[in-house]
Amino acid sequence: MVARPPVRVVVDLMTVDDLPAVHVIEHESFSTPWPSHAYRQELENNRLAHYIVARWGDEVVGFAGIWLLVDEAHVTTFATRRAWRRQGIGERLLLALLDLAIARGANEATLEVRPSNGPARRLYEKYGFKVVGTRLRYYSDNNEDALIMTTDSLDGRPMKARIAELRAAVAARPDIELGPDGQPIARSRAGQGSPAADTADSDAAADSDAPAEPEPREPRIIRPSRFARRGP
Repeated sequence: MVARPPVRVVVDLMTVDDLPAVHVIEHESFSTPWPSHAYRQELENNRLAHYIVARWGDEVVGFAGIWLLVDEAHVTTFATRRAWRRQGIGERLLLALLDLAIARGANEATLEVRPSNGPARRLYEKYGFKVVGTRLRYYSDNNEDALIMTTDSLDGRPMKARIAELRAAVAARPDIELGPDGQPIARSRAGQGSPAADTADSDAAADSDAPAEPEPREPRIIRPSRFARRGP
């Protein structure tokens, strides 16, 4: 049997109809997933919340969200379907979140990440996030600290140039190839890999574990819902 034709993943706003697929990804990605009603409450009742999904046809293969707090966009969640990791979907979602933050007038984006999650940290650093502080014993599953990471001004020339360069690199990648089973072919099998595929700045390394991060934090303006502080 031969591989199926390549496909293109698109990013769209999350709807209530997407929630069953979102819950599947939640349980794949987090040791303490949000309960089934959490995202419905976020979509229907939280005016600060904005959620997106990555779609392949009718299938949701990843999702992410932010809270817009005055001039700050706080990344609340970020996850990719296990079979679709290492395909650059994390970067597509992160670019879309930054676009959304800029469109809504945010000056900066911020998030939390575990110090032990090296791949996620490398992805965020690639997109201009810098460590600015620590929240002690933040994660409830093992009391691990959280690193607070924040971007420079999203409206500043350095961040605009960085985002434009990364957007062009993402757009230039080959489409994702599917095997006979309908699952993505690993980059090395699809001819997309290279000796640098496991280095810190490669998409494959950056996107491998990043979907399980970041975790919601205590926003400066209001407290997050009780569904926060889960852990991969």
